[in-house]
Amino acid sequence: MFAYIKGSLEEKSSNYVVIDVMGVGYKIFMSESSINSIGEIGEKVKVHTHYHVREDDISLYGFLTNEELRMFELLLQVSGIGAKSAITMLSNISPSSFALAVLSNDVDSLKKIPGIGPKSAARIILELQDKLKKEETELMVQKGKEEITKEIEHSINAKEAMQALQILGYNKKEIEKAFDKIANTNVSVEELIKKGLSLLSK
Repeated sequence: MFAYIKGSLEEKSSNYVVIDVMGVGYKIFMSESSINSIGEIGEKVKVHTHYHVREDDISLYGFLTNEELRMFELLLQVSGIGAKSAITMLSNISPSSFALAVLSNDVDSLKKIPGIGPKSAARIILELQDKLKKEETELMVQKGKEEITKEIEHSINAKEAMQALQILGYNKKEIEKAFDKIANTNVSVEELIKKGLSLLSK
């Protein structure tokens, strides 16, 4: 119904904003990260919107980019994921990282999102992976196929390097903590092992 809303930012709350358009105030629910980034009171802003209709509620949800909107709409297609859960996920993972996690079966990354357990993460991957592959959605296009491919390669290399460090006797949790500090660059398994050993030996 509404593709986007552009107007003066009149109010910012913890989970919604109010945008004035020619004297009409639109209450729009947004993720915490988007609210923090949208701008200051009185500024002219534009948000992409989703008109959400349920038997007991009609609400507007807003997004700073089409990629965020697309991710939100994909999540609503997953059984057990409602609008509030989808908005929470947007505050904790970027659209491109979300697409990467789904495409590479990365349950661990999705589990880090508040409210998403192993079963929910597996269900998200199961229900959305084919759709993302088939449609080549805007979530992937934004970063470009080349960059997505590099990130997938890095993810695979990182897993192999972590497994090698476990074989060497290091604790899995310690390895994961060390790898959080390693830059997300497309380097070889051998180089990742060297970086991991350097951090773990400190």
